[in-house]
Amino acid sequence: MTAHKNQSFPRRVRFALGGLTHGLRAENSLKIQVAVFVVAVIAMLILRPGPLWWALVLLASAAVIAAELFNTAIEHLADHLHPQIHPQIQIVKDCAAAAVLVAVLGALAVALALLAHLLTE
Repeated sequence: MTAHKNQSFPRRVRFALGGLTHGLRAENSLKIQVAVFVVAVIAMLILRPGPLWWALVLLASAAVIAAELFNTAIEHLADHLHPQIHPQIQIVKDCAAAAVLVAVLGALAVALALLAHLLTE
């Protein structure tokens, strides 16, 4: 049994926050994604779109940050298990990076749709 299994909810939240903290300290791309999220929230507060737009922007932002965290976890695990460069490990890392790209493109699509909506109001 691992140390994380069957722990209380508050303890599991601390584990999760520890992972987020590590990601923010170690990964520049995660820092950038969180900064973009903060800018998006500030823009939303200024522009005051409806609740559906808030939900879409927050979900898209959460997807990008989650994808970035998964990418970080996969990279760390792959590097730990196979420190040497290996073509199969590179494929795993590339696929994880592609997931981040897809999430970012989805978030950009939401941003463009919101912009189009605001310009036509």
